[in-house]
Amino acid sequence: MLRFLDQVNTIVGMLLFLAYLYQVFYTLYGLAFCRRDRRKAARQTPAKPSRRYAALICARNEESVIGELISSLRAQDYPAELLDIYVLADNSTDATARVARQAGAIAFERFNPYQVGKGYALNELFSQIRSRRPLSDYDAFLVFDADNIVDSHFVSAMDRTFAQGYDVLTSYRNSKNFASSWVSAGYSIWFLREARFLNYPRMKLHTNCAISGTGFLVSSKIIEENGGWPYHLLTEDIQFSTVCATKGWRIGYCDDAILYDEQPVTFSQSWRQRMRWSKGYLQVFRKYASELFSGIARGSFSCYDMTMNIMPAAVLTGLSVVVNIGAAIANATSGGSMAVLAVSVLQTLMSLYLTLFVLGAITTVTEWKNIRCAAWKKVLYAFTFPLFMLTYVPICIASLFTKVEWKPICHTRVMTLEQIEEPGLRAS
Repeated sequence: MLRFLDQVNTIVGMLLFLAYLYQVFYTLYGLAFCRRDRRKAARQTPAKPSRRYAALICARNEESVIGELISSLRAQDYPAELLDIYVLADNSTDATARVARQAGAIAFERFNPYQVGKGYALNELFSQIRSRRPLSDYDAFLVFDADNIVDSHFVSAMDRTFAQGYDVLTSYRNSKNFASSWVSAGYSIWFLREARFLNYPRMKLHTNCAISGTGFLVSSKIIEENGGWPYHLLTEDIQFSTVCATKGWRIGYCDDAILYDEQPVTFSQSWRQRMRWSKGYLQVFRKYASELFSGIARGSFSCYDMTMNIMPAAVLTGLSVVVNIGAAIANATSGGSMAVLAVSVLQTLMSLYLTLFVLGAITTVTEWKNIRCAAWKKVLYAFTFPLFMLTYVPICIASLFTKVEWKPICHTRVMTLEQIEEPGLRAS
Protein backbone atom coordinates (compact mmCIF):
# COMPACT_ATOMS: atom_id res chain seq x y z
CA MET A 1 0.00 0.00 0.00
CA LEU A 2 2.79 2.43 0.88
CA ARG A 3 4.36 1.74 -2.50
CA PHE A 4 1.05 2.51 -4.23
CA LEU A 5 0.70 5.81 -2.36
CA ASP A 6 4.30 6.72 -3.18
CA GLN A 7 3.54 6.15 -6.84
CA VAL A 8 0.40 8.31 -6.68
CA ASN A 9 2.25 11.16 -4.94
CA THR A 10 5.16 10.90 -7.37
CA ILE A 11 2.82 11.12 -10.36
CA VAL A 12 1.01 14.13 -8.89
CA GLY A 13 4.33 15.78 -8.02
CA MET A 14 5.68 15.26 -11.54
CA LEU A 15 2.50 16.63 -13.11
CA LEU A 16 2.72 19.75 -10.96
CA PHE A 17 6.42 20.18 -11.65
CA LEU A 18 6.02 19.88 -15.42
CA ALA A 19 2.91 22.07 -15.55
CA TYR A 20 4.52 24.89 -13.57
CA LEU A 21 8.13 24.48 -14.72
CA TYR A 22 7.88 27.69 -16.74
CA GLN A 23 7.32 29.61 -13.48
CA VAL A 24 10.76 28.48 -12.30
CA PHE A 25 12.14 30.31 -15.34
CA TYR A 26 9.95 33.32 -14.46
CA THR A 27 11.48 33.37 -10.98
CA LEU A 28 15.03 33.19 -12.29
CA TYR A 29 14.28 35.94 -14.81
CA GLY A 30 12.82 38.17 -12.10
CA LEU A 31 15.87 37.66 -9.91
CA ALA A 32 18.26 38.41 -12.76
CA PHE A 33 16.74 41.49 -14.35
CA CYS A 34 14.10 43.22 -12.23
CA ARG A 35 16.42 45.23 -9.99
CA ARG A 36 18.45 46.45 -12.97
CA ASP A 37 15.30 47.56 -14.81
CA ARG A 38 14.05 49.38 -11.71
CA ARG A 39 17.25 51.42 -11.64
CA LYS A 40 16.82 52.26 -15.33
CA ALA A 41 13.19 53.28 -14.77
CA ALA A 42 14.24 55.64 -11.99
CA ARG A 43 16.42 57.53 -14.50
CA GLN A 44 13.66 57.95 -17.11
CA THR A 45 12.73 61.44 -18.25
CA PRO A 46 9.00 62.02 -17.64
CA ALA A 47 6.92 62.33 -20.81
CA LYS A 48 4.72 65.35 -21.38
CA PRO A 49 1.22 64.32 -20.20
CA SER A 50 -1.52 64.45 -22.83
CA ARG A 51 -3.81 61.47 -22.26
CA ARG A 52 -7.01 61.80 -20.25
CA TYR A 53 -7.96 59.21 -17.61
CA ALA A 54 -10.88 58.45 -15.33
CA ALA A 55 -10.35 56.74 -11.97
CA LEU A 56 -13.23 54.40 -11.11
CA ILE A 57 -14.01 53.29 -7.56
CA CYS A 58 -16.87 50.94 -6.68
CA ALA A 59 -17.49 51.00 -2.94
CA ARG A 60 -19.93 49.43 -0.50
CA ASN A 61 -20.03 50.96 2.99
CA GLU A 62 -16.49 52.34 2.72
CA GLU A 63 -16.95 55.78 4.30
CA SER A 64 -14.00 55.23 6.64
CA VAL A 65 -11.36 54.59 3.96
CA ILE A 66 -12.49 56.03 0.63
CA GLY A 67 -11.43 59.58 1.46
CA GLU A 68 -7.76 58.62 1.72
CA LEU A 69 -7.80 56.95 -1.70
CA ILE A 70 -9.35 60.00 -3.32
CA SER A 71 -6.81 62.24 -1.56
CA SER A 72 -3.95 60.13 -2.93
CA LEU A 73 -5.44 60.38 -6.44
CA ARG A 74 -5.82 64.15 -6.13
CA ALA A 75 -2.16 64.36 -5.04
CA GLN A 76 -0.84 62.76 -8.25
CA ASP A 77 1.99 64.41 -10.14
CA TYR A 78 -0.18 63.97 -13.26
CA PRO A 79 -2.16 67.09 -14.32
CA ALA A 80 -5.41 67.23 -12.34
CA GLU A 81 -7.37 68.45 -15.38
CA LEU A 82 -6.51 65.14 -17.14
CA LEU A 83 -7.73 62.91 -14.32
CA ASP A 84 -11.39 62.64 -13.27
CA ILE A 85 -12.44 60.59 -10.25
CA TYR A 86 -15.75 58.68 -10.22
CA VAL A 87 -17.26 56.73 -7.33
CA LEU A 88 -20.24 54.38 -7.30
CA ALA A 89 -21.64 53.74 -3.83
CA ASP A 90 -23.00 50.25 -4.46
CA ASN A 91 -25.85 49.22 -2.14
CA SER A 92 -24.29 51.35 0.59
CA THR A 93 -26.12 52.12 3.81
CA ASP A 94 -23.53 54.58 5.11
CA ALA A 95 -22.17 57.94 3.94
CA THR A 96 -19.80 56.59 1.25
CA ALA A 97 -21.25 58.80 -1.50
CA ARG A 98 -21.25 61.93 0.64
CA VAL A 99 -17.66 61.39 1.85
CA ALA A 100 -16.55 60.78 -1.76
CA ARG A 101 -18.12 64.04 -2.95
CA GLN A 102 -16.57 65.97 -0.09
CA ALA A 103 -13.17 64.53 -1.02
CA GLY A 104 -13.54 65.79 -4.60
CA ALA A 105 -14.97 62.84 -6.55
CA ILE A 106 -18.06 62.63 -8.77
CA ALA A 107 -20.26 60.14 -6.92
CA PHE A 108 -23.29 58.06 -7.93
CA GLU A 109 -25.40 55.57 -5.99
CA ARG A 110 -26.78 52.19 -6.98
CA PHE A 111 -29.33 50.01 -5.18
CA ASN A 112 -29.82 46.55 -6.63
CA PRO A 113 -30.05 43.59 -4.22
CA TYR A 114 -30.23 41.05 -7.06
CA GLN A 115 -27.19 41.85 -9.19
CA VAL A 116 -24.51 41.85 -6.51
CA GLY A 117 -20.79 42.18 -7.07
CA LYS A 118 -18.07 44.44 -8.38
CA GLY A 119 -18.66 43.47 -12.01
CA TYR A 120 -22.25 44.73 -11.94
CA ALA A 121 -21.20 47.88 -10.09
CA LEU A 122 -18.48 48.67 -12.64
CA ASN A 123 -20.91 48.21 -15.50
CA GLU A 124 -23.35 50.62 -13.84
CA LEU A 125 -20.57 53.16 -13.32
CA PHE A 126 -19.68 53.04 -17.02
CA SER A 127 -23.37 53.55 -17.83
CA GLN A 128 -23.55 56.59 -15.55
CA ILE A 129 -20.48 58.14 -17.18
CA ARG A 130 -21.76 57.35 -20.68
CA SER A 131 -25.04 59.15 -19.94
CA ARG A 132 -23.05 62.34 -19.32
CA ARG A 133 -20.25 62.18 -21.91
CA PRO A 134 -18.81 59.79 -24.51
CA LEU A 135 -16.50 57.16 -23.02
CA SER A 136 -14.12 57.99 -25.86
CA ASP A 137 -13.41 61.31 -24.10
CA TYR A 138 -11.05 59.21 -21.98
CA ASP A 139 -8.06 57.31 -23.27
CA ALA A 140 -8.36 54.75 -20.50
CA PHE A 141 -9.91 53.97 -17.13
CA LEU A 142 -8.10 53.22 -13.85
CA VAL A 143 -9.96 50.82 -11.56
CA PHE A 144 -9.47 50.83 -7.79
CA ASP A 145 -11.02 49.42 -4.62
CA ALA A 146 -12.00 51.89 -1.91
CA ASP A 147 -9.37 50.67 0.58
CA ASN A 148 -6.49 51.39 -1.83
CA ILE A 149 -3.85 54.10 -1.54
CA VAL A 150 -1.64 54.94 -4.52
CA ASP A 151 1.84 56.38 -4.80
CA SER A 152 1.98 59.98 -6.11
CA HIS A 153 3.58 58.77 -9.37
CA PHE A 154 0.99 56.05 -10.04
CA VAL A 155 -0.88 57.70 -12.92
CA SER A 156 2.20 59.14 -14.64
CA ALA A 157 3.92 55.74 -14.45
CA MET A 158 0.88 53.97 -15.91
CA ASP A 159 0.68 56.65 -18.60
CA ARG A 160 4.28 56.00 -19.73
CA THR A 161 3.68 52.27 -20.00
CA PHE A 162 0.26 52.68 -21.65
CA ALA A 163 1.95 54.75 -24.34
CA GLN A 164 3.84 51.61 -25.40
CA GLY A 165 0.65 50.24 -26.94
CA TYR A 166 -0.90 48.00 -24.31
CA ASP A 167 -4.67 47.53 -24.04
CA VAL A 168 -4.64 46.78 -20.28
CA LEU A 169 -2.11 47.33 -17.49
CA THR A 170 -1.70 46.02 -13.97
CA SER A 171 0.43 47.53 -11.20
CA TYR A 172 2.78 46.70 -8.32
CA ARG A 173 0.53 45.63 -5.46
CA ASN A 174 1.81 46.14 -1.92
CA SER A 175 -0.07 46.09 1.40
CA LYS A 176 -1.10 48.59 4.05
CA ASN A 177 -1.22 45.96 6.78
CA PHE A 178 1.42 43.31 6.06
CA ALA A 179 2.16 42.69 9.74
CA SER A 180 -1.41 42.59 11.08
CA SER A 181 -1.47 38.77 11.14
CA TRP A 182 -0.08 35.68 9.45
CA VAL A 183 -3.14 35.83 7.18
CA SER A 184 -2.56 39.40 5.95
CA ALA A 185 1.14 38.59 5.53
CA GLY A 186 0.25 35.51 3.46
CA TYR A 187 -1.82 37.60 1.07
CA SER A 188 0.87 40.27 0.93
CA ILE A 189 3.70 37.90 0.05
CA TRP A 190 1.58 36.31 -2.65
CA PHE A 191 0.74 39.64 -4.31
CA LEU A 192 4.37 40.77 -4.11
CA ARG A 193 5.43 37.50 -5.72
CA GLU A 194 2.75 37.91 -8.39
CA ALA A 195 4.13 41.35 -9.29
CA ARG A 196 7.83 40.53 -9.15
CA PHE A 197 8.00 36.92 -10.33
CA LEU A 198 4.93 36.51 -12.53
CA ASN A 199 3.78 39.77 -14.12
CA TYR A 200 7.23 41.33 -14.48
CA PRO A 201 8.70 38.35 -16.40
CA ARG A 202 5.53 38.04 -18.46
CA MET A 203 5.84 41.67 -19.47
CA LYS A 204 9.50 41.37 -20.45
CA LEU A 205 8.96 38.10 -22.31
CA HIS A 206 6.06 39.57 -24.31
CA THR A 207 3.32 37.33 -22.99
CA ASN A 208 0.15 38.49 -21.27
CA CYS A 209 0.09 39.51 -17.63
CA ALA A 210 -3.00 39.07 -15.41
CA ILE A 211 -4.90 41.65 -13.42
CA SER A 212 -5.74 40.86 -9.80
CA GLY A 213 -8.83 42.75 -8.73
CA THR A 214 -7.60 46.29 -8.33
CA GLY A 215 -5.05 48.86 -9.48
CA PHE A 216 -5.44 48.18 -13.17
CA LEU A 217 -5.93 50.22 -16.34
CA VAL A 218 -8.20 49.31 -19.26
CA SER A 219 -8.35 51.26 -22.52
CA SER A 220 -11.57 52.98 -23.54
CA LYS A 221 -11.33 51.06 -26.82
CA ILE A 222 -12.02 47.78 -25.00
CA ILE A 223 -14.82 49.25 -22.90
CA GLU A 224 -16.56 50.61 -25.99
CA GLU A 225 -16.07 47.31 -27.83
CA ASN A 226 -17.61 45.46 -24.86
CA GLY A 227 -20.41 47.98 -24.42
CA GLY A 228 -19.38 48.40 -20.79
CA TRP A 229 -18.12 45.79 -18.33
CA PRO A 230 -19.79 42.41 -19.07
CA TYR A 231 -17.75 40.38 -16.57
CA HIS A 232 -19.92 39.16 -13.71
CA LEU A 233 -18.50 35.85 -12.50
CA LEU A 234 -17.28 35.55 -8.89
CA THR A 235 -13.74 36.43 -10.03
CA GLU A 236 -14.42 39.05 -12.67
CA ASP A 237 -10.73 40.01 -12.79
CA ILE A 238 -9.64 36.48 -13.75
CA GLN A 239 -12.56 36.30 -16.19
CA PHE A 240 -11.39 39.51 -17.87
CA SER A 241 -7.75 38.36 -17.94
CA THR A 242 -8.84 35.09 -19.56
CA VAL A 243 -10.87 36.93 -22.21
CA CYS A 244 -7.83 39.11 -22.94
CA ALA A 245 -5.69 36.01 -23.47
CA THR A 246 -8.20 34.39 -25.81
CA LYS A 247 -8.88 37.58 -27.80
CA GLY A 248 -5.29 38.77 -28.02
CA TRP A 249 -5.76 41.96 -25.99
CA ARG A 250 -2.36 42.85 -24.54
CA ILE A 251 -2.06 43.07 -20.74
CA GLY A 252 1.14 44.74 -19.57
CA TYR A 253 2.64 45.43 -16.15
CA CYS A 254 3.88 48.73 -14.72
CA ASP A 255 6.48 48.13 -12.00
CA ASP A 256 6.65 51.84 -11.13
CA ALA A 257 2.92 52.21 -10.40
CA ILE A 258 2.69 51.33 -6.70
CA LEU A 259 -0.60 50.54 -5.00
CA TYR A 260 -1.27 49.64 -1.36
CA ASP A 261 -4.39 47.82 -0.22
CA GLU A 262 -5.76 46.28 2.94
CA GLN A 263 -5.68 42.50 3.33
CA PRO A 264 -8.04 40.38 5.44
CA VAL A 265 -6.69 39.80 8.93
CA THR A 266 -8.74 36.89 10.30
CA PHE A 267 -8.80 33.38 8.92
CA SER A 268 -12.62 33.38 8.75
CA GLN A 269 -12.56 36.46 6.48
CA SER A 270 -9.85 34.88 4.38
CA TRP A 271 -11.71 31.59 4.11
CA ARG A 272 -14.83 33.33 2.74
CA GLN A 273 -12.86 35.41 0.26
CA ARG A 274 -10.69 32.59 -1.03
CA MET A 275 -13.70 30.28 -1.22
CA ARG A 276 -15.20 32.83 -3.63
CA TRP A 277 -11.94 32.99 -5.58
CA SER A 278 -11.72 29.19 -5.83
CA LYS A 279 -15.33 28.92 -6.97
CA GLY A 280 -14.70 31.75 -9.42
CA TYR A 281 -11.71 29.92 -10.91
CA LEU A 282 -13.97 26.93 -11.54
CA GLN A 283 -16.61 29.17 -13.14
CA VAL A 284 -14.05 30.76 -15.44
CA PHE A 285 -12.57 27.42 -16.43
CA ARG A 286 -16.00 25.95 -17.17
CA LYS A 287 -16.94 28.97 -19.31
CA TYR A 288 -13.68 29.45 -21.23
CA ALA A 289 -11.95 26.04 -21.24
CA SER A 290 -12.64 25.36 -24.93
CA GLU A 291 -11.37 28.81 -25.96
CA LEU A 292 -8.25 28.44 -23.82
CA PHE A 293 -7.46 24.98 -25.22
CA SER A 294 -8.04 26.28 -28.75
CA GLY A 295 -5.59 29.10 -28.02
CA ILE A 296 -3.03 26.63 -26.66
CA ALA A 297 -3.44 24.52 -29.82
CA ARG A 298 -2.71 27.66 -31.87
CA GLY A 299 0.50 28.19 -29.91
CA SER A 300 -0.69 30.88 -27.49
CA PHE A 301 1.49 30.73 -24.40
CA SER A 302 -0.76 33.36 -22.75
CA CYS A 303 -3.65 30.88 -22.96
CA TYR A 304 -1.51 28.16 -21.37
CA ASP A 305 -0.39 30.51 -18.61
CA MET A 306 -3.99 31.53 -17.85
CA THR A 307 -5.05 27.88 -17.80
CA MET A 308 -2.44 27.22 -15.14
CA ASN A 309 -3.72 30.22 -13.19
CA ILE A 310 -7.32 29.03 -13.11
CA MET A 311 -6.50 25.37 -12.50
CA PRO A 312 -4.78 25.87 -9.13
CA ALA A 313 -2.17 23.38 -7.97
CA ALA A 314 -4.30 23.00 -4.84
CA VAL A 315 -6.88 21.01 -6.86
CA LEU A 316 -4.35 18.33 -7.82
CA THR A 317 -2.91 18.41 -4.32
CA GLY A 318 -6.39 18.00 -2.85
CA LEU A 319 -7.09 15.03 -5.09
CA SER A 320 -3.80 13.50 -3.94
CA VAL A 321 -4.85 13.92 -0.30
CA VAL A 322 -8.24 12.31 -1.02
CA VAL A 323 -6.52 9.36 -2.71
CA ASN A 324 -4.11 9.01 0.22
CA ILE A 325 -6.93 9.00 2.75
CA GLY A 326 -9.07 6.58 0.73
CA ALA A 327 -6.21 4.16 0.19
CA ALA A 328 -5.18 4.28 3.85
CA ILE A 329 -8.76 3.63 5.04
CA ALA A 330 -9.03 0.69 2.65
CA ASN A 331 -5.72 -0.61 3.97
CA ALA A 332 -6.86 -0.26 7.60
CA THR A 333 -10.20 -2.04 7.02
CA SER A 334 -8.33 -4.99 5.53
CA GLY A 335 -6.15 -5.28 8.62
CA GLY A 336 -3.34 -2.93 7.63
CA SER A 337 -1.90 -0.04 9.64
CA MET A 338 -3.11 3.57 9.54
CA ALA A 339 0.54 4.55 9.91
CA VAL A 340 0.70 4.27 6.12
CA LEU A 341 -1.58 7.32 5.90
CA ALA A 342 0.49 9.33 8.35
CA VAL A 343 3.76 8.65 6.55
CA SER A 344 2.37 9.39 3.08
CA VAL A 345 0.48 12.56 4.02
CA LEU A 346 3.40 13.93 6.03
CA GLN A 347 5.79 13.37 3.13
CA THR A 348 3.42 15.15 0.74
CA LEU A 349 2.83 18.07 3.07
CA MET A 350 6.51 18.47 3.89
CA SER A 351 7.52 18.63 0.23
CA LEU A 352 4.77 21.20 -0.44
CA TYR A 353 5.76 23.23 2.62
CA LEU A 354 9.41 23.38 1.55
CA THR A 355 8.50 24.39 -2.01
CA LEU A 356 6.21 27.17 -0.81
CA PHE A 357 8.76 28.29 1.79
CA VAL A 358 11.39 28.75 -0.92
CA LEU A 359 8.95 30.86 -2.98
CA GLY A 360 7.97 32.97 0.03
CA ALA A 361 11.54 33.39 1.25
CA ILE A 362 12.79 34.51 -2.16
CA THR A 363 9.98 37.05 -2.37
CA THR A 364 10.62 38.32 1.17
CA VAL A 365 14.34 38.77 0.56
CA THR A 366 14.02 40.48 -2.82
CA GLU A 367 11.20 42.79 -1.70
CA TRP A 368 12.62 43.33 1.80
CA LYS A 369 12.79 47.12 1.55
CA ASN A 370 9.24 47.36 0.26
CA ILE A 371 7.73 45.37 3.14
CA ARG A 372 6.77 47.79 5.91
CA CYS A 373 7.16 45.97 9.22
CA ALA A 374 9.77 44.85 11.76
CA ALA A 375 12.53 42.59 10.44
CA TRP A 376 11.66 39.72 12.79
CA LYS A 377 8.10 39.70 11.47
CA LYS A 378 9.32 39.49 7.90
CA VAL A 379 11.31 36.39 8.83
CA LEU A 380 8.48 34.86 10.85
CA TYR A 381 5.89 35.33 8.12
CA ALA A 382 8.17 33.74 5.52
CA PHE A 383 7.74 30.56 7.59
CA THR A 384 3.96 30.94 7.96
CA PHE A 385 3.43 31.74 4.25
CA PRO A 386 3.44 28.03 3.27
CA LEU A 387 0.77 27.33 5.91
CA PHE A 388 -1.39 30.10 4.46
CA MET A 389 -1.02 28.67 0.95
CA LEU A 390 -1.66 25.08 2.08
CA THR A 391 -5.06 26.13 3.43
CA TYR A 392 -6.05 26.50 -0.23
CA VAL A 393 -6.26 22.69 -0.37
CA PRO A 394 -9.38 22.35 1.85
CA ILE A 395 -10.76 25.60 0.40
CA CYS A 396 -10.51 24.29 -3.18
CA ILE A 397 -12.06 20.96 -2.21
CA ALA A 398 -14.90 22.66 -0.31
CA SER A 399 -15.58 25.01 -3.23
CA LEU A 400 -16.44 22.00 -5.40
CA PHE A 401 -19.45 21.25 -3.22
CA THR A 402 -20.44 24.65 -1.80
CA LYS A 403 -22.68 27.36 -3.17
CA VAL A 404 -20.74 30.62 -2.95
CA GLU A 405 -22.04 34.18 -3.22
CA TRP A 406 -20.19 37.49 -3.39
CA LYS A 407 -19.89 39.18 0.01
CA PRO A 408 -18.08 42.45 0.83
CA ILE A 409 -14.94 42.54 2.99
CA CYS A 410 -14.98 45.11 5.78
CA HIS A 411 -12.07 47.60 5.58
CA THR A 412 -11.04 49.56 8.64
CA ARG A 413 -7.34 50.41 8.20
CA VAL A 414 -7.28 54.19 7.71
CA MET A 415 -3.77 55.31 6.69
CA THR A 416 -2.28 58.11 4.64
CA LEU A 417 0.43 57.48 2.05
CA GLU A 418 2.92 59.22 4.35
CA GLN A 419 2.11 56.81 7.19
CA ILE A 420 2.42 53.78 4.91
CA GLU A 421 5.78 54.91 3.53
CA GLU A 422 7.23 55.99 6.86
CA PRO A 423 10.96 55.18 6.46
CA GLY A 424 11.30 53.58 9.89
CA LEU A 425 8.86 50.82 8.95
CA ARG A 426 10.98 49.51 6.11
CA ALA A 427 13.67 47.82 8.12
CA SER A 428 12.70 48.27 11.75
